[in-house]
Amino acid sequence: MDTTRRTAVVTGVLFLVTEVAAIAGLALYGPVLDGAAYVLGPGADARVRAGALCEMVLLVAVIGTGVALYPVIRRRHEALAVGYVCGRLLEAAVIAVGIVSVLAVVTLRQDLLGESGRAAASALVAVHDWTFLLGPNVALGANTLILAYVMRRTGLVPAWIALLGLAGGALVCASAVAVLFGLYAQVSVPGTLAALPVFAWEVTLAVRLLTRGFQVTQKYPD
Repeated sequence: MDTTRRTAVVTGVLFLVTEVAAIAGLALYGPVLDGAAYVLGPGADARVRAGALCEMVLLVAVIGTGVALYPVIRRRHEALAVGYVCGRLLEAAVIAVGIVSVLAVVTLRQDLLGESGRAAASALVAVHDWTFLLGPNVALGANTLILAYVMRRTGLVPAWIALLGLAGGALVCASAVAVLFGLYAQVSVPGTLAALPVFAWEVTLAVRLLTRGFQVTQKYPD
């Protein structure tokens, strides 16, 4: 297996890991997102910690996609290659803040009860909610636009896959603006529908890279 094919396989696996880890983390976090109620209730600390672990796997996979794709993109557009890596690092940093805020709620439930604990838990959940908007929506959307543009311009994947990424990135960014101004909640039917094209883009890209690798063109040889 040559280097470019190996890179495609690694990248495809990492994109699939991001999807699985993100969905699992959100599902496991469910109880803690009640904030004040969680602090005063029986809790589900093991479940929340498992969710945090999934988010940490997500964090590593997000960075991994940027690092893995860097040498491939750099040969075609160095500035965008650097931009994509930096964007993925920023996305991972925002996710890390969300992980810390959720784990802090678990600590509050164990060590601090009463009204002060309720208020602190609500504040920490609010921090998580904002990182969830800025990371998996704004940063993800911007990174998707960068990568899809590079794929479209260089022909590394079929045009329809790149166009799916461009549409998905733009839609999730627009949805983030709508959530920011209170038009609907992020975890809602409209928010989910807006995120589906990005999900489809990442899964389609992953499958393409795993099964066929990068599409090499004469204009942009390896």
